[in-house]
Amino acid sequence: MIKGVKRERLTAEAILNKISDYDIFYFYMPHKNWKINTVTNSPFRKDSNPSFLIGYKSKHLTFIDFGNSSIKGNCFDFVKMLYRLPSFDDALRMIDRDFDLGIMNASSTKNYERIISDYAQPTATSKREYFIQVKTRKFTNEELAYWNGYYQDIDDLRANNVYSLDTVYLNKQKFPLKDTELRFGYLYEGHWKIYRPFADKREKWMPNNVPITMMDGLNDVKDCEVAFINKSKKDYMVMKKIYPCCCAVQNEGMGCFSEENVAYLKENSERQILSFDSDETGVKNSQQITDKFGFEYCNVPRIYLGEGIKDWADLARVHGLKTIEKYLTKKEII
Repeated sequence: MIKGVKRERLTAEAILNKISDYDIFYFYMPHKNWKINTVTNSPFRKDSNPSFLIGYKSKHLTFIDFGNSSIKGNCFDFVKMLYRLPSFDDALRMIDRDFDLGIMNASSTKNYERIISDYAQPTATSKREYFIQVKTRKFTNEELAYWNGYYQDIDDLRANNVYSLDTVYLNKQKFPLKDTELRFGYLYEGHWKIYRPFADKREKWMPNNVPITMMDGLNDVKDCEVAFINKSKKDYMVMKKIYPCCCAVQNEGMGCFSEENVAYLKENSERQILSFDSDETGVKNSQQITDKFGFEYCNVPRIYLGEGIKDWADLARVHGLKTIEKYLTKKEII
């Protein structure tokens, strides 16, 4: 008979069976004056205005750097990025070693029990999604001019729950916004999506706690022949000027299309036409979603890509609503 200790495979689940994701963040965060769901200074860069958050998303802690929203993930991603490790497995090995979990070598002094006994674990009351509060203001002339370029007046903005922002608070901490930038708030049943149209692509939609399955314009596609599905609120607002039976999802991802959303669209329209950006990513996402749900799709003609135009809102701004109307008529959509 072969004797010995059976080795356990080193996985994220094996680690979380011994310590929590909070333990990992607490151990590796360079400074300890941070709290769950409270904005703090980023460990990834010099950060004079706190813009880094560790908070609960579903049942697990995740992190995001609002100064560079590509820096985000779970506790293992955090260790990998912070120490610039080459792979996810390297992060697992580092945690196993530093906490003395004994998963890899099947032997442990259980030093991790002493490490995690020096502080209290977070309580269940702190497990909540991002909490966004907004102080609104009157629209400025510059803001109204921006929306007028997309054929939207102040009544349109009010009707679509678009607001001008004075101050934004994320989990009761003031969120850094530049006074020189345009910034708008989209309100969805108590949830906010902050839109900064000229910000870096990674920061344009931050912060945001709107459920991904939330849709604009569901009441506009009741009992219609064609439901025209856009990928953003702005596209929806523009296209509604041309064709009344429009709606919009939160982004170009598959996750927007819950069973309930798909069922509603199919029950309330004879045809469903999806319209994402006309760039490579938008076309690829369009094909995947239409193949899965049996939708059709109609994106902005690719000839406009050379002008930097890939969505309906920008096509309207540059070439006018009539251009879109003629194209959709030619395609027998309206």
